[in-house]
This record gives sequence, C-alpha cells and structure tokens, in this order.
Amino acid sequence: MDLNTILSQLEAVDEVDMEESLRRYVGENSHTFTFDPKEESLRIKLCQSVLSVLGRQVKPSCQKTCLETLRILSRDKRVLAPVATREGMLILGGMAGLKAGGGGDENRNISQEDTLSEEQERVVVEALKCLCNVVYNSPAAQQVSVDVQLVDGLCATLSTARTWHHDVGLFTLRLLFLVSALRPDVRGVLRRELHAVTLLTEVLEHTLDVSWVGPYESARPDPQALPTAAEDNERTMEALKALFNLTLSDTGGEEDDHHFRLIAAILRHLLMLKTETEEKTEEAHSHAINLLNNLPVSCLDVLIDVPVQGGLEMYGGKNMDAVQMLIDFMEKRMDKGSNYKEGLTPVLSLLTEGSRHHREIRRYIKAQVLPPLKEVKIRPEIGTTTRNKLVRLMTHVDMGVKQTAAEFLFVLCKESVDNLLKYTGYGNAAGLLVARGLLAGGRGETQYSEDEDSDTDEYKCAKPFINPITGHVEDPMPNPIEEMTEEQKEYEAQKLVNMFDKLSRQNVIRPMGVRPDGTLAPLEETLCDQPEDSGSDSD
Repeated sequence: MDLNTILSQLEAVDEVDMEESLRRYVGENSHTFTFDPKEESLRIKLCQSVLSVLGRQVKPSCQKTCLETLRILSRDKRVLAPVATREGMLILGGMAGLKAGGGGDENRNISQEDTLSEEQERVVVEALKCLCNVVYNSPAAQQVSVDVQLVDGLCATLSTARTWHHDVGLFTLRLLFLVSALRPDVRGVLRRELHAVTLLTEVLEHTLDVSWVGPYESARPDPQALPTAAEDNERTMEALKALFNLTLSDTGGEEDDHHFRLIAAILRHLLMLKTETEEKTEEAHSHAINLLNNLPVSCLDVLIDVPVQGGLEMYGGKNMDAVQMLIDFMEKRMDKGSNYKEGLTPVLSLLTEGSRHHREIRRYIKAQVLPPLKEVKIRPEIGTTTRNKLVRLMTHVDMGVKQTAAEFLFVLCKESVDNLLKYTGYGNAAGLLVARGLLAGGRGETQYSEDEDSDTDEYKCAKPFINPITGHVEDPMPNPIEEMTEEQKEYEAQKLVNMFDKLSRQNVIRPMGVRPDGTLAPLEETLCDQPEDSGSDSD
C-alpha cells in the first residue's frame, strides 16, 4: 500500500479508516525485513505519525494495529529516530505496562498488576515486541531507556511473574536480556538496587515448578511426568540469558553466595528435565551450562551434594547424575563436528573447573573419559571413544578449542605431564606443554590428592615399546640406513645438516631448544643456558 496514502489517512480524523489502512500495511509487510531506501523519509514520517496516534486516546484495537505497524518499521534501524526519544520510549513503555521513570501521561499507562482484558494484553505484547526491536536496533534508544529508567519498570513487572500470560512474560524477559546485554553499565543497578538476580531466580523457580527438600536441593523430577511445556521452556531460556548477563561481573559477599548456590540448585534441576523435543532440551541445557560457568566454582558442589536423593558410595556419597548429564551433553556436541567454539568449549570449561576444584567430580569424569589404558596399539587420536575425540581436538585449528580440550585432559590427569602423555602422546600434547612451560616435564600449579592411578597389566607389558611421541606401540619399521656404508651415512647426515642450515638462514624455520625451566627458546639461547659442570671427573 502506498505510504503517502497511509500518511494522509493518519492525519484525518476518521479512526476506522486509519486503522483499516494500517491493517492493510501490516498484512502486506508482515514478512518484510528489507526496505526500499527510496522510501526511507516516508517511513520516518510514518513512525512519527503512528507515535502521535498512540499519544492520543484511541481504542485498544487501534493501539494494537499502530503498534504492529511500528514493530514492522522498527526492523529498519535507519528510521528509528522518532521512536528513540524520551517521548517515544515513554509512550511505548506505558503501552507495555512498564512504569518507567521520568513522568508521562498516567492515563495512557496499562498496569500489569491489574487484570488485563484479552484486547489490552495484545496491546501490551505488541508494545513489548516494539521495545525489543527498537532497543536492539538503536543505540540512541538504548541510552534513552537508561534515562527513563526502563529497567525499573521491567523489574517491577518481574515481581508479578506468577500472573503472567506466556507472551507477556516472554517479551518482558527478552527485553531485560537485551538491555542488560547492550548496556553493561546497567547491570550493577539491576543487581544491587533492583535485585534482578533474586527476581529472575524466583521466575525460574515458578516456571520450572521447583519444590525444595533441602537448603539447596530440589525434589527429584517425576520420571512419569510430562516433558516441560514449550512455552515454559522458552521463558526459562530468556530468564537464563538475562541471568547470564547479570552474573558476568565480579560479585562477592554472603548474600551473593546464597543466590549463586540457589541458582546452581535450580540449574541442576533443569539439567534433569526434558522438554518436548530433544533439540529444545539441548538448547535449554546449553543456556544452563553458560550460566554455571559464571558462578563461583565453589558453588558447583551443589550439583553433587544432594543428601535427600543420596549418591554413590565410591564417590563419597555424592550424586553424579548432573555430572553425567554434562558428560552426555559434551558427547553430543563433539559428535556434531561443527561450531565447537560456541557449542563445546563452555561445557569443557565447566567440567575442567569442576574437576580442578572438586575431587569427586574429577574422579567420576576421569573414570568415564580416561579409563585405565588397555588398547595401546592404536594411536590415541584414532577411534570413537570420548578420549579419542578429545585428543583429536588437541590439534584442532581453532586455538580456543584446542587449548580448552587439552586443559580438560590435563586436569583429569591431575596436571601431571607423565600421566597426560600416557593418554595423548607427546605430539598431541606439545601445544599445551609449550604454553604451560612444561616441555621438560613436571606438574601444574594446582595441588591434587595423592591417590594414584593403577595401570592395567596390558599397559605395563606394552609400556617399554610405546612411542612417546605418538602414544602407541608402532609396528616394526625397516631401518633405512641398515644397509648403508659408513661413508653413505656420513654423507646423508651432512646433507641433512646443510638443508637445516639453509632453511634456518632463510628464516623458513628457527631451531629451538628447551630451557631448564621447560620453556622454548631459540637454540643458541638454550645452549648458553646449559648448567655448568661444577664437579670433577676424579673421585
């Protein structure tokens, strides 16, 4: 529909014709996400005109149609200037039922504390959708949202979460996520002054129907219960994303520790739940893992310390169900074979830190991932076991992925170089050892328990024949110099020296050596660092 025609009708008094024109525009452009640059000025005028209509007393059906029009226009970040103003944001905030600060016409506000009619609720949802688009696409609107204290209204709305209908809750949480993601300076206000972490925790408790049987222990989900409803799962994920933003900064104190442990207990409950599809279950678990990574590692004992449900005697009575869910999640992400950085590294980091600081978690994961070696004739990176997959990742092209996978295995080996090489071979572990300065062997800085791993008989018998570089027993290879004369051997050796010298002079390669502290350095430096022989040959 022609924009000039719509603009002329918006200036007319007839509300019915105006609403009909806008409804037709919405119908024609509901799936439009790219716009004609030539009509940019007309769309800016349309934004301004729609806001003017919303500022008047019009019936809810007309408000809804105006907001639908504005939602479509807000997909174009170049036309948002009229909306990204104090007046524009206050109008939308009022329509969304958010009691934003800074005044505004109280008669225009819809309070979510009151019971909303179906028509009013549709207006609230459309206004929230508009705010999500405008805040996402306009830095100016982000600043105005801070100026009018939009987050105050959002947190006031969170306190009414138990009375929400799905769409109102979903877009309220999404708007809070967007503001906290795009304006890091607001996170401190949300945490300290508006108590958003507590409010979001209560939203999760209510949405996931958590019932407590101990200080930080929820009741075990009923195996016969229906999967979590799709709508509940959607709201849960939005709340988790908002909490992730709010827990990114450094926090401390007894009150924070209580909240974090409470969140960890709720996330444990979530890991035990299933949704209507496996894909959505995995997505929810992914958000839970991201949030767990933000929590202090000392809080992770909540995942395994569930006295009412009980646990495994061999792991000190700790319950490993949640840890097993994390291992299963890691396996699924490795099997996907793509998007390792965003999909796999968070769970690897979580399992690494959990293993580093909680002995029972490390022992349980090692039993699953690095069981005692029996098969030593196959290279450690070849095969379908979890160990094989992780060793392959140690030489991944993405530096973050390879470092995270290597660190995980290193921690499972109690940061012992000898133990790590037993499972991976020197070649696969070289990158980690260089980064840690452990090429000469030794241990990392973390102190671990003294319990030792017992080697299998198969490994003990094969150990003298294992190639330390490849980490497996190689088939006997013919000796290429066996039938050479001494003169031929000397000639080939000199030829090899000359080739290395040429490559070195052309800076194609740089000969390196290992310092006494285990770090790499140019060969000439390491030769100078050799300790002097202080003793004499004589008795």
